[in-house]
Amino acid sequence: MVRGIVRISAEELTQVLGHYDIGVIHQTRRLSGGSRHAAKLVIISDRGQYLLKRRPKSKEDLYHVAFSHAIQNHLAGKSFPVATILTTTDEHNTILCSNDHIYELFEFVRGVRYDGSAEATADAGRQLANLHQNMADFDFESAPMKGSFHDSSTIRQHLKTACTAGSDKANKELRDTAVMLMDLYNGASVRVNTLGFDSWSQQVIHGDWHQGNMLFAGRKLVAVLDFDSAKIAPPVTDLANGMLQFSIVGSRPNPVDWPGYLDQAKLVLFINGYREVIKLDEKRLLALPDLMMETMIAEAILPIAATGFFGHLSGAAFLKMIHRKTAWIEENKKALLKAITG
Repeated sequence: MVRGIVRISAEELTQVLGHYDIGVIHQTRRLSGGSRHAAKLVIISDRGQYLLKRRPKSKEDLYHVAFSHAIQNHLAGKSFPVATILTTTDEHNTILCSNDHIYELFEFVRGVRYDGSAEATADAGRQLANLHQNMADFDFESAPMKGSFHDSSTIRQHLKTACTAGSDKANKELRDTAVMLMDLYNGASVRVNTLGFDSWSQQVIHGDWHQGNMLFAGRKLVAVLDFDSAKIAPPVTDLANGMLQFSIVGSRPNPVDWPGYLDQAKLVLFINGYREVIKLDEKRLLALPDLMMETMIAEAILPIAATGFFGHLSGAAFLKMIHRKTAWIEENKKALLKAITG
């Protein structure tokens, strides 16, 4: 067994599937990707194909899954493209708790990954707006997470940790880059606050709108797969993250070598798709480049402050790439805003 890979045993699978009515099982295969702590199996039966997901059980995880399922069922009722969640035959629940784990069973959705085309890029933006529109009337007694990457004391604390990382020469590059990122983060936060961020309405957002969480067919989005990061925040933060994810240029295998610039054409395609559904006022449009800078810094600094690495990559080298990209947004903000507002 490869270290770090979690698996579902045959005995465990038999026990779990006994709670569902999906017919005779013909084949199973492990599905890689996503969190290494969550085991996934594709199950083929005489009634169709399904995806079984297992994650560790805790009170917090249970509540997150319940929140996620409530969102997906709400969206399914509005014909938004999500995978159908199956219910157990005994308790008629979409969540199965057994063996100190949480199990979810979905209908398997056929599709392909994002191909970088103009049509798929625009539809990703369009469907994000549809999600925001459909979730505007969603009511849940409480949410597992509120807030965002904007003006976050947690992000600042992590940046501060990186700014003071060791006193030796080996960490000087990390410290110097973190100081520059702190300046960029603070400047972006102040400008967004000046535009009235605290007064903007909040609702449930996706929280992780990127290509890896989507399936397409005919260059149209046919399934959004992951709602684990859903939270309460102003929808414009979701939009800024989506714009960033779909315009990142990573033409080289090693992210450390990625160039500083973004793909402006894709950025415009994405936001234009969004604006076909939801119109944005001038202040929210003006906030987008700064919000993109904040989210890029936030997503990079959290693991680096904790471990000194981003995955297997040196934290100092990775942050230098993040600084190149955030500095590029800062330097090209006028051109970006002209393209966005045009």
